[in-house]
This record gives sequence, C-alpha cells and structure tokens, in this order.
Amino acid sequence: MADILLTQYPGRILGPIARLIGYIMNGLYTFFDHFFGIQNIALCIIIFTFIIYFLMLPLTYKQQKFSRLSQAMQPEINAIREKYKDKKDQASMQKMNEETMMVYQKYGVSTAGSCVQLLINFPIMLAMYQVIRNVPAYVSSVKDVYVPLVDKITGVSGYKDVMQAFLEKANVSVSLNFETAETTVNSIIDVLYALPSAGWEILKDSFSGLVDIINTTEASVSHLNNFFGINIANSPISLIGSGWKEKDFLLIFVALLIPFVSYFSQVLNVKLMPTSTPAGGSDNDAMARQMKTMNTVMPLFSLLMVFSVPVGLGIYWISGSLFRCLQQVVMNRQMKDLDLESIIEKNKEKAQKKKEKQGIYANQISNAARMSTRRIVETSGSPEKEEKIRMAVECAKNAKKGSLLEKANLVKEFNERNNK
Repeated sequence: MADILLTQYPGRILGPIARLIGYIMNGLYTFFDHFFGIQNIALCIIIFTFIIYFLMLPLTYKQQKFSRLSQAMQPEINAIREKYKDKKDQASMQKMNEETMMVYQKYGVSTAGSCVQLLINFPIMLAMYQVIRNVPAYVSSVKDVYVPLVDKITGVSGYKDVMQAFLEKANVSVSLNFETAETTVNSIIDVLYALPSAGWEILKDSFSGLVDIINTTEASVSHLNNFFGINIANSPISLIGSGWKEKDFLLIFVALLIPFVSYFSQVLNVKLMPTSTPAGGSDNDAMARQMKTMNTVMPLFSLLMVFSVPVGLGIYWISGSLFRCLQQVVMNRQMKDLDLESIIEKNKEKAQKKKEKQGIYANQISNAARMSTRRIVETSGSPEKEEKIRMAVECAKNAKKGSLLEKANLVKEFNERNNK
C-alpha cells in the first residue's frame, strides 16, 4: 500500500481546491447519512461528479457551439493561410494574423475556447486524487469514525511498540509519528484507512482486548469505502494482488472491471463527440491525424491510469465519462437544430460595432492631436511672441565685452561652426 498522510495537501492551487471538494463531499456524506442512513464515499463521489458536470453544462454548450462555428469558418482560415503561404517576412506574418483574428471576431470564436473546460476539469481531477487518496483528512465525518478506536489504541500500555510490530505483520508502508498527540492520532488513522480485510484480522490479534470496537469500526469502514465489495481507497492493481493471494477471483474480476469500464466509457464518449472534417491543406491533415491519435491514446491512458490510482478516482473518471455521454446525446440533437447563419450574422454585427467603436476612439485621438498642434502653431506665430524673440536677438548682438552673454554667444558660434 502506498504512503497515506492524513495531513492535507499543502499546494497553493490544488490545496484550496481539494479542501473545497472535501467540504462538499462532507456535506453530501452528512446529507445521505441523515436522511437515508447511507454512509458511502463512493456514492458521494458519483453525486459530486454529476454536480460538477452539471454546473459546467453552459461551458460545454459554448464549447460545442465553438466547434460548429470553427467548422463553418475553416474555409476562410484556409484561404488566408493559402494567401500567405509563400510569404515569410514579418510584415506578411503580422498581416496574416490580423486577417485571421478578424475571421475569429466575425464568427464570434475565441482562440482559447476549446481549452477552457480542460483548464477547469484537470485541476479538479488532480485535487480529487488528493481527497480520495486520503478521505479522512478532508471529510471530517469519515475521520470521526476512526477516532474512538484510535483513542482506545493509544490507551493501551506500550501501544507504540505494538503498532510498529503490527505495521510489519500487515505489510503497511505508512510511517507512524508519535511526536504530538495530534500526529499520533493522524498517523494511526493513516494506517487504518485503506487497511485490507486481512489487516483488520492482524489488528485484532495485536490488540486482543479491543476486538469489539475493532469489529465495530471495521463494519463502519466497510460501508464507507465499499463499492461492489471492493475498498475504493485501494488501487485495482493492489486489489488484484490481494485477490490472487486469497484466491478471491470475484475480487479480481471486479478490480479488473473498474479500469476496463473506464476505457470503454471513454471510447463511447469519443464516438459521440462531433467530428469536423477540415478542408484541404497539409496543416489540416496533420491536425486531423493529431486528433485521431489523441482520441485513440486518451482512452488507453485512462485504462492504464485507473489501474494504478485508488478505485475512488476511477469511479470519478467513469462517472464523468457516463455523464458526458448522456450529455453529448442531448447536445448532438440540439446542435442539429442550431441556426448557424443567424449566430454568424449576430457575431458579424457585434464585430462591426466593435470596429466602429474603435474607429470613433481613433478619430477622437486624431482630432485631439490636431487641435493640440494647431494651438502650438498659433501660439508660436503670434505678433507678441515674435516681437519678444526679435528683442532678445538684438540684445544678444549688443552684448558687452567680458559679460556672461558674450561668452554664451561665443559658445553658440563655436557649436554652429562645428555642426556645419
């Protein structure tokens, strides 16, 4: 079993996201426990996933619309690329970029539109990994289940030596920390969380006087982490290893089912996604090949990834894929009835208004510049100003010998001769 630390993840970005997910998961856990008497983290993960994807529906719709508009504007983008394909100078490249941006504005498409959902979903998935890897650290209701047993363990004389011996027998790779009362409680919960069934039996042998409370805690934890008979805190690969040792082939089958369901749900998701057929051109052929490769690699990546991460993260991945499949079926029907011509016309009007607004600002700046210049010219050409300049020149010509003004004239004459 991999190291598990009850201390929350301290990262500046993922840390707050993980804590927020923990608060939501704790709220869901409390809700189902209070109203339905269900204490199950897997159910909370599934409901949380549906909530997240439901909240992202407007963004998903916008992304789908972006995809359809991208297909419509692709011929114009290709024409611009063809126009400048043999021109590599800076001016031509700048002009090509300007014309390309004008097309994007005309169709109301953002160059980063297709990346926004990924930028939101990816950090959530990474933070979700931290939460599932260490549920008691983030879901306080789950931590409370372990606390009574931990209090009894720490009340046993010589419990530190007993726990160290238990770690070796149970083959658990979590380091115990007895520096303070808090770290002691946390590290023992680290050991108990994700403990396989065989580990609980060894715990009973190690603390024979606590068999009743160990049985009670084990029963509660089995409800918390159970998903079709498997512990969601363990990875499928570790469950397969445990199942092979215990000759539990049903456990092996269910553990294998998680990554393969993840794979096939991802494949179905890719199949349902709308595909665009780019217009001719080597760049577009390369882009099409890249998309095809990505659509093949991503499901395979999920297959391999889910084997090595906690089952809970696999449940999150599968729930997200199934929700997206359902969402995509509905979205595809709506996209068929989408009036692209009307949307494009509205975007053209917006782009035109934006240009006109920019043009007004440009004219205002130009007019202000002309007015300022006119004032300078008028002031410099006034009779009073010219009279003052004439008098200063006459005064300079009649400067007394040895005066400061005469020396200034000499310096001026020297500079004029050298600058010719």
